[in-house]
Amino acid sequence: MVSCSVVCRRGGTPPSTPASRPLATTLARVSAQVDDGAVRFRSDVTVELVKASASDADVVFAARVSTQGERSLASVDADASEAAGLVRFLMRERHGSPFEHSVLTFYVSAPIFVWREHMRHRMTSYNEESGRYRVLEPVFYAPAPERNLVQVGKPGAYDFVPGTPEQTAVVDDAVRTATTEAYRQYQRMLDAGVAREVARVVLPVSIYSSAYVTMNARALMNFLSLRRRSDDSRFPSYPQREIEMVAERYEQIWAGLMPLTHAAFVANGRVAP
Repeated sequence: MVSCSVVCRRGGTPPSTPASRPLATTLARVSAQVDDGAVRFRSDVTVELVKASASDADVVFAARVSTQGERSLASVDADASEAAGLVRFLMRERHGSPFEHSVLTFYVSAPIFVWREHMRHRMTSYNEESGRYRVLEPVFYAPAPERNLVQVGKPGAYDFVPGTPEQTAVVDDAVRTATTEAYRQYQRMLDAGVAREVARVVLPVSIYSSAYVTMNARALMNFLSLRRRSDDSRFPSYPQREIEMVAERYEQIWAGLMPLTHAAFVANGRVAP
């Protein structure tokens, strides 16, 4: 298995402030109520490449069949660098189907609220862990101290800016207290013999879930065009930071596998063909 491990870490230890010191005491007390294993908090995502059949040559042979027929088989293992112009032409003119012959499968672990956005992309295949068939691990998302907290501006023209130390402390306290108590109630129901599919209803969308995600290069470009904020974009997008962390890792992996296609995508204003 080709493995590309996590790089999207957004965590870190918050500075010790008067607001954070009493919080530590509160967290210790609440965590002690959890019967089976300590609740854990993360502020990152996991993205690993499981397998891929993806190269720039895939685009070339798929495109050339339209004019060369069976002779395009000679391009299957050919050096695609000689056809960089063809790749750029296909991208610029939005001839998209040749980009559908490169396929990537990722393993992703992220909070459920990220998955709800991710699964809006229906050109992608998913198999996710099930809260009906397994006991969910007590791992929850807590925003890192550097995560912007405050929305300014009006709908359609807004941005996010850092919160105050007091706001950061409130968010951290609320997230940790609420999720720890939610997991305690989840365990309480499981211990009482309640089915997993019922007990899970108390768990918040900040709990982590994992899935295999399979998509072709065209679908991936569509995802990146919407889930990454970039000055190079012809049509700017303003994704939630947590799903952008997933997109950043996807793009890093994909760019290494298909550098000519990635370069053409960026040069074309990050518009999916």
